This record gives sequence, C-alpha cells and structure tokens, in this order.
Amino acid sequence: MTPDRKQTGVVAAAKTSDTAAPGVLRQIGQSKEFGVLIALAILCVFMSLASPYFATSKNIFNVLQGMSTIAIVAIGETMVLVAGGLDLSVGAVLAVGAMVTARTMTYHGFNPWIAVGAGLLAGLIFGTVTGLIITKGKINPFITTLGMLSIGRGLAYLLATGLQGTVASNVPMRDEGVNFLGAGYVGPVPFSVMIMVFLVIVFSIFMAKTVLGRQIYAVGTNEQAARLSGVNVDRVRLFTYMATGVLAALAGVMTAGLLSTAATNLGIGVELDVIAATIIGGTSMSGGDGTVYGALIGAAIMAVVRNAFVLLNLPLALQTITIGVVIILAVALDRFRGMRSKRTS
Repeated sequence: MTPDRKQTGVVAAAKTSDTAAPGVLRQIGQSKEFGVLIALAILCVFMSLASPYFATSKNIFNVLQGMSTIAIVAIGETMVLVAGGLDLSVGAVLAVGAMVTARTMTYHGFNPWIAVGAGLLAGLIFGTVTGLIITKGKINPFITTLGMLSIGRGLAYLLATGLQGTVASNVPMRDEGVNFLGAGYVGPVPFSVMIMVFLVIVFSIFMAKTVLGRQIYAVGTNEQAARLSGVNVDRVRLFTYMATGVLAALAGVMTAGLLSTAATNLGIGVELDVIAATIIGGTSMSGGDGTVYGALIGAAIMAVVRNAFVLLNLPLALQTITIGVVIILAVALDRFRGMRSKRTS
C-alpha cells in the first residue's frame, strides 16, 4: 500500500470512528433507561438540596439496602413481563420463603443453610405451580397470580401458627450467618446491596447474551412467530415464573435476616412496588421490551421517593397516596410508549 493509500485509510477509519461514536451516544441518549436515569439524578439533586441528610454516605447506603430486595424481585418480574406475563404473587412468595427458612431452622433444627435452601425450594415450587397453571391450564396470569397471592398469604400464616392456629405470627431467625445476608456489612457496604448488584449483572448478561434470554424477548414480542420459529413458548414462560419464585424467596430470606425474624406480614404491598419499579424502568406490560438494569433504576426511584418522605417528615398517608399515583403514572407512561411506537412503526 502506498503512503497516499495508507493516509486515505487512516482518514476513512477516523471518519468512521467519528460517526460511530455519536451514533452510539445517540442510541444511549434515546433509550428509555437513560431517560429514567436522568429522572433519578434530578430527584437525587432535589433531595440533596431539600435535606442535608440525604447525600450522607449512611443515608445513601440505607436507601440502597432498602431497595435491594425490591430490585431483586423486580429482576424476576421483568422477565415475566417481557415474556408477556404478570406476577402479583411475589409478595406472598417472599413471606413463604422467609417463613419456611425460619421455621425449619428454629423449630425443626435444620442446618441454617439447608433451611435457606428449603426456603428457596419453596419459592421454586410456588413459581413452578403458578407457571404450570398459566401455561398448561391456560388461565389468565392476572387471575392465577392473584389467587396464588391469597394462597401464599394463607401458607405463611399456616407456617407461622401451625394447624392449631395460635396467635403467634413471628418466627425468629437465630443464625448470624443467615442474618448476614440481609443485615451484614462488608466495610461500609451492606451485603444485600452486593447480592443485588451481582444478580443484576448476571441476569442482564443472561437476558442479552443467552439463547433463553433472547427467547424470552421473542415470546413477549410475538408469541405466534416465536412458536413457529421452534421456541417452546410454554417452557420459556414457565422458566420466568420459576426464576421469579426463587428470587422472591431469596428476598424474603434477606428481609427476615435484616429483621432477625420472619413475620406473616412480610412482603405485603411489595408486588405493587415491584411492578411499579419495572414499569418505571422501561419494561412494557404488553411484553417484548424491558431490561434488568432498567428495573434497578426504577427500584432506586421508588426507594428515593420513600426516603424523601421520611427525611422531609411528611405524613404516611401522603406517602401511600403518592406511591399509588406513581404506579398509575407508570402504567400510563407504558401505554403512551406503546401508542407512540405503533405510530412510528
């Protein structure tokens, strides 16, 4: 190659690089997750100005610790929604996982980590049953998971009180190692936050890079086309409910570890926060669109909003109303995105 050709090649490569970089930046800037991240940043700046306590390291880690269980459950809910489903039972599964772990450890003398495995297995079984009813029984996910929510709550009470129906509703978690999952720290960082970050990275890679992850998107985008392409639609959907059950049970074990007790009221209302976090993070309720890291950002927004009410000393009633408004706005935003995408396609 002559010097002129070499120089021309270098110039061409430089031009390609110059045009590629803005293209990547433009793609990032137009993503739903980037817009949500900007909203989170604005919210954090506002809270930093409104309260001198918000930006302290202690409060930041408290917020992260508080959002960790919501974010972990939201990972599973994201997969369910992307595949075109819905799971309203995650709060009850969270309570069941915590109660099974505490009861087998405290009252039946199981090894603490075997008890944790039993709690996760309970979540897996719960998710499997839910998925089979939806995929094989062809029952609407909303109706199925609403029913499983009630069943899970009943199981949590049964595990806590026994068949005799005593008034006891709490079962202590007496192992420091298990409690470390929810209450422990590695330096200044809560261990639950480290678990959350690890799971977000793992499932983000899983959804983006694996065959099964891509099949989840395919099923949610066009179920009939995915079926004709050889995708086992029922198996893919069943997997999402199974994974969500395990993640919800893990969140339950972590929550019980943080409180050093498993209570029957664990996880009440969690399903609303989880669904709101996933939708705020860009996951579509109509399926086929959403990311795990988007759900993480959505969970962070929910956590900052709750923390704001505490720091600003606002009434609990107003906090509850605001969370309800946020959920409605999140669903409305999802509907607006869907209508806009149909117009542009």
